[in-house]
Amino acid sequence: MPKLTIDEMYAFLAEPNHLARIGTVDADGMPRVVPLWFIMDGDLLCFTPREPAMIWQNMLRDPRVGISVDEDEPPYRKVTLQAHIEVLYQPGRDRLWQHLYRAIAARYIPVDAANAYVEGTDDQQRPLCAVDLTAATTLSTTWRMPLEGEDPRGIWHDRYYVPGTKMARRRPETL
Repeated sequence: MPKLTIDEMYAFLAEPNHLARIGTVDADGMPRVVPLWFIMDGDLLCFTPREPAMIWQNMLRDPRVGISVDEDEPPYRKVTLQAHIEVLYQPGRDRLWQHLYRAIAARYIPVDAANAYVEGTDDQQRPLCAVDLTAATTLSTTWRMPLEGEDPRGIWHDRYYVPGTKMARRRPETL
């Protein structure tokens, strides 16, 4: 599959309405995936779990996360990350970053509704968390379906082809 360039990845993540599906591990070892609103702030993918949420408790215990952001319309762009979260603000310091919380909400709902949402939930403390896309510990993978004019054959990564099979022999590089 074609990969996104760095600029394409940042542009995709800056588009409104994509959800970040954030995976953590519960104390008993079971995986947990939660869709959350997010915003890009420079190189930081920022999100805000609720303080009593299990995902926040999981991140306190183990800051490693898996994140997937994708779209359900062609060209089906996808970004996956494995990273360590940074806690930019602990719960209770919400007023210091409330402008960013408003901006996060406004990516998903109209501005008036976003303001009402933030004001209506401002008594619920929450942390501001981020993943630095440039951190050495952040591993990212991107892909999309071929665009018009690109060869649609053999778009899988080599590791997905069984050696010696018909499809492995039909890779575009060997045609």
